[in-house]
Amino acid sequence: MSLTTDIDYGTPASTSEKLVTLTIDGMRVSVPEGTSIMRAAMEVGNKIPKLCATDMLDAFGSCRLCLVEIEGRNGTPASCTTPVAEGIVVKTQTERLKQIRKGVMELYISDHPLDCLTCSANGDCELQEMAGVVGLREVRYGYDGENHTKMGKDESNPYFTYEKSKCIVCNRCVRACEEVQGTFALTISGRGFDSRVSPGMDENFLTSECVSCGACVQSCPTATLNEKAMFDIGTPEHSVVTTCAYCGVGCAFKAEMRGDELVRMVPYKDGKANRGHSCVKGRFAYGYASHRDRILKPMIRSSIHEPWKEVSYEEAIQYAASEFKRIQEKYGKRAVGGITSSRCTNEETYLVQKLIRGGFGNNNVDTCARVCHSPTGYGLSQTYGTSAGTQDFDSVEKADVVLIIGANPTDGHPVFGSRLKKRLRGGAKLIVIDPRRTDIVRSPHVEAAYHLALKPGTNVAMVTALAHVIVTEGLVNEAFVRERCDWDDFQEWAAFVADARHSPESVEKYTQVPAEQVRKAARLYATGGNGAIYYGLGVTEHSQGSTTVMAIANLAMATGNIGREGVGVNPLRGQNNVQGSCDMGSFPHELPGYRHISDDATRAAFEAMWGVHLDDEPGLRIPNMFDAAVEGTYKGMYVQGEDILQSDPDTKHVSAGLAALECLVVQDLFLNETANYAHVFLPGCTFLEKDGTFTNAERRIQRVRKVMAPKNGYADWEVTLMLANAMGFKMDYAHPSEIMDEIAALTPAFTGVSYQKLEELGSVQWPCNDKAPTGTPVMHIDGFVRGKGKFMLTEYVPTDERTGPRFPLLLTTGRILSQYNVGAQTRRTANVAWHPEDVLEIHPHDAENRGIRDGDVVKLESRSGATSLKAVISERVAPGVVYTTFHHPVTQANVVTTDFSDWATNCPEYKVTAVQVSPSNGPTPWQEEYEDLSKKSRRIAVEAAE
Repeated sequence: MSLTTDIDYGTPASTSEKLVTLTIDGMRVSVPEGTSIMRAAMEVGNKIPKLCATDMLDAFGSCRLCLVEIEGRNGTPASCTTPVAEGIVVKTQTERLKQIRKGVMELYISDHPLDCLTCSANGDCELQEMAGVVGLREVRYGYDGENHTKMGKDESNPYFTYEKSKCIVCNRCVRACEEVQGTFALTISGRGFDSRVSPGMDENFLTSECVSCGACVQSCPTATLNEKAMFDIGTPEHSVVTTCAYCGVGCAFKAEMRGDELVRMVPYKDGKANRGHSCVKGRFAYGYASHRDRILKPMIRSSIHEPWKEVSYEEAIQYAASEFKRIQEKYGKRAVGGITSSRCTNEETYLVQKLIRGGFGNNNVDTCARVCHSPTGYGLSQTYGTSAGTQDFDSVEKADVVLIIGANPTDGHPVFGSRLKKRLRGGAKLIVIDPRRTDIVRSPHVEAAYHLALKPGTNVAMVTALAHVIVTEGLVNEAFVRERCDWDDFQEWAAFVADARHSPESVEKYTQVPAEQVRKAARLYATGGNGAIYYGLGVTEHSQGSTTVMAIANLAMATGNIGREGVGVNPLRGQNNVQGSCDMGSFPHELPGYRHISDDATRAAFEAMWGVHLDDEPGLRIPNMFDAAVEGTYKGMYVQGEDILQSDPDTKHVSAGLAALECLVVQDLFLNETANYAHVFLPGCTFLEKDGTFTNAERRIQRVRKVMAPKNGYADWEVTLMLANAMGFKMDYAHPSEIMDEIAALTPAFTGVSYQKLEELGSVQWPCNDKAPTGTPVMHIDGFVRGKGKFMLTEYVPTDERTGPRFPLLLTTGRILSQYNVGAQTRRTANVAWHPEDVLEIHPHDAENRGIRDGDVVKLESRSGATSLKAVISERVAPGVVYTTFHHPVTQANVVTTDFSDWATNCPEYKVTAVQVSPSNGPTPWQEEYEDLSKKSRRIAVEAAE
């Protein structure tokens, strides 16, 4: 694909349905009312010169290049800020306009460095382009402008530079930071001739409030803000559109290349999930793909105490297959299993579960979605009949009230977080239910109407209390409930929540949230217009995760906030393909499309397509796999793209289970913590090196396109194919598109999905079938998938994890913007500049009682284990609550977390752990052992490679 340049219409599109007809340079054009003259001109192919205008931002009108003449009007108005009007006649090119534009450009160039030949933006500079467009050939004022001669360059940010001398004060970066990102980190300092962009008060970019989303860099028309890769590699010469492999937002990017070297990732304006925006991870943190730690050759060893031996793919695959066969002959067919990855494509995930079911002959398949969002699947399937969110991301623009519970979108899903903040600045009201004061509670020009800072583990009590207010105060949308829901179920539920024991006053002793705040929040959600609920792992990762999801679904049905734009129940998925890994049948009881393995008709369809008999008995979940391994009945495992030792709870139990395996096959990019227990290591492949699809949090299926050849030789799906064939289970695909064709043939919600359709439409949201040939952006418009919506009783049951004299504090965990999941990728990029280690947030009161000062190393201990890390004294957490992230293996927060889990799905209860915090002199014994083991593992891998 050639280097494609998105068309920039100069100003945003108008949403008006009324058309206005005008004449531009002799051509009649009809455009929506409210369209700028600049954009109308672009519609007929007339590109008016501009520097301060871009269609990602509101019109500003400062550069004075886009002036036009309008018959019957005086002056030369700016075309970007002048809307069209019926019947007007516009001229964009006259002698008068030419002279004005040339004069403006002379002023810019007179105070701009003329190092175009060596400038990193040469060939990609709008100032350079506009000088040519207006015909500038000489500058009457000379080239001795004083501003550019003595100004230095800010190179503090690891990804881009700021060169003040090249700033033309167009304000595009400032406006992008405000309008698109919503951080408000940039401003214009100085006045007149001394005006320049500033990232803060005497701060550089790294230490400022800038979150390095790249919006400022993308908007800059010169080399003032420019990526360092442009200096090191040069200008890209071709590009490929693909999908980000970080969070569940699913941002589309143009991977811009020079040969086989990636120069930069540019957010794709036609990406329907991100609309041309990005975050620091997707925009810049792709360096892990070429990191020296990547393992590019297969390795085997007969014991984890032996050094790795580098071998060919054929030898590694044959060894793994022979071991799995040996284990099954000795211990039975159910003695082996596997884990799919939510980082891999739909096609790769589908093949792994197919291998386990068809090749291993059992249903011992599970996925990392088990430890994050399995309650979403269960809770929404029980109430609505589907296992996914109800809206697309565009829907938030129609919301009037947004309720966020257990989610931190500005850190975990930052591109959606920016869109949400924009809607809040536009007038929507916000309710946040979270034990911690996240950034969305209060940030520039955004403040929650209510922050219900509940005690961890009391979500069910809180949501049921909201429902109590809605029912007892007559705020139920009865017409909706009667038409769309089971009335008998509703009446039973209404009587249940109306009970006095569910009132805000009664549950205050559990939630610790003032009752009056709960009542006001409930009234706002029920009466404030379109009410949308967004939730995350702070809902699902609890012993009552499934119950909370059902309680949220009840709330939306009771108020009629389902089945149209601006409302809905929206889980914010963690990893890039969590939704897809669930869709593809990665659970031990479900085939692709969420159909139970015991259903004879469903199983028969797969048996006919795959040519094998399928076991009708559900297999082991991940926690059961470790239990069985310790007991001696589970002996072999294939793990694709998942570091279960670091990501799963109760690390001691996980390590014991892994150590008991006779054959562990790990397929990944790096020798992760799980690989320390592996007998076979199969090199993994990054998203830049493969073809396939991801499905994001809004059910959007998007193409992943190969940008470069796999450094390890094979894409992940090809390696799984080799293993399946070595096991005697015949698989034969020439391209991932053929795998998707098989998925579509077997999965009702995917019957209309094909690579051809994805190329034509860009993306589709399932269900995509005969009823919805172009996909389904909003679910449940005319009725629920299950028929009538079902209200579920949601009894609050306190977690078995309790505080006490020995462990008086509650630990809850989460993510930070710059890092991702267990950090395998982001820790191998410059993102460590912002978050080099996990830290523990502790309230000043709790810190003072323990003699802890800011920055002290502390011991964090629970009934399960202990770790050491630095303390940060913060009022973001309430007294009695502490918080940490889980991105760094040297900390391994899951050494501390327990094995308690959700009653319905076994999703671990990461968010509630009773702990004690005390001063510490240094790392715990296991951390010292970890450092030694990590050094040894790296040395062995290097020796094997040599």
